Amino acid sequence: MSTAAPTQWKTLPAPGTPAAWIERAAEVAALLATDAAARDKAGATPYTEIQLLKDSGLVTLLGPAAHGGGGQDWTTAYRVIREVAKADGSIGQLLGYHYLWNWAARLVGTREQWEHVEAEAVRQTWFFGGAVNPRDTDVVVTEDGDDLVFTGAKTFSTGSKVSDVTVLEGVLEGTDQHIFAIVPSDSEGLVFHDDWDNIGQRLTESGGVTIDGVRTPWASAAGYVDKEFRPRVYNTLNVPTIQLVFISFYLGIAAGALETAATYTRTKTRSWLHGGHDRAVDEPYVIDTYGDLTAKLWAVEALADAVAAEGQKLHDAPDEVTERSRGEFEVRVAAAKARATEVALEVTSRIFEVTGARATASAEGLDRFWRNIRTHTLHDPVAYKRREVGRHVLTGELPEPTWYS
Repeated sequence: MSTAAPTQWKTLPAPGTPAAWIERAAEVAALLATDAAARDKAGATPYTEIQLLKDSGLVTLLGPAAHGGGGQDWTTAYRVIREVAKADGSIGQLLGYHYLWNWAARLVGTREQWEHVEAEAVRQTWFFGGAVNPRDTDVVVTEDGDDLVFTGAKTFSTGSKVSDVTVLEGVLEGTDQHIFAIVPSDSEGLVFHDDWDNIGQRLTESGGVTIDGVRTPWASAAGYVDKEFRPRVYNTLNVPTIQLVFISFYLGIAAGALETAATYTRTKTRSWLHGGHDRAVDEPYVIDTYGDLTAKLWAVEALADAVAAEGQKLHDAPDEVTERSRGEFEVRVAAAKARATEVALEVTSRIFEVTGARATASAEGLDRFWRNIRTHTLHDPVAYKRREVGRHVLTGELPEPTWYS
């Protein structure tokens, strides 16, 4: 993959519409696709890939236009993530997580804080990582004068070594107060480990991190004024927004698998010797399978787009978000997550039925799509997403905001 941004990115104005940004993402995907299988196999830290995201402008997509950002909303961001993930699921995930961590300041911070963070993120083209795994022991936060000191460890820290800044989260010692803060990724005491060695999403730099006395000013504690947190219902939109990011790269990976497989079938797959057809594309079972998988994928893409539009209304009026509107949105997201998981797993598995035995060659790399989906869809049990939907349908119950609902 070329490390240089295409010439037109440097000479033309940045995209100005959602459609133009999605087209820019498709251009990025085309570059990533040229050697996606080889890079997946090598598993090298994706410095070049992150620079590509920066050069293309995708990193600042959600940033304020007044400071040079894209000025786009979440509905466009989800589509951009999906487009990039078609070519490379790992880079799609990294971009999606970057958007989430960049938005964390707006999610829980004061207006002054998030305006500052968003402006600086655009000016310095920050790429965000995060160390906020709720299933690990809480990071301990202690006070030292006007500073906060974070100490602990996290099993996962997606983006780690390729990030410019990292979102930390911990609990203030002696209290139940959770504190989020953004620190430089090269901060003293922040040590990223090379221990991410999983079957899928190999380039996400999702290994562990040690947080050994990382200092940040009290003033950087998101949402705190005079050391007191100012809560809003909008703060609880983190999980549904996170889950929509997951859905986006699941659907992108599935679409990429289907497109790659279709190209293989057209150009390499041989018809069955007893089927009576000269070309694989004329085999009835091949035609039926592609039609079936495409219909299922289109259906869940349409659901995801509809739910994303519903969510954008909440983002557009953050002070008007209520417990009910948040809960109803989470139920819809849960339904989309369940379907996206099932369809993506089916698509990435069944493509081998219509590509043939030779398509399992390591050089083809078709297995990476299934490995990527299987790895990340274990993030949280999809059965609990279906339960949220079922309980709401049967009893009207709305999910209580937690780290996973």
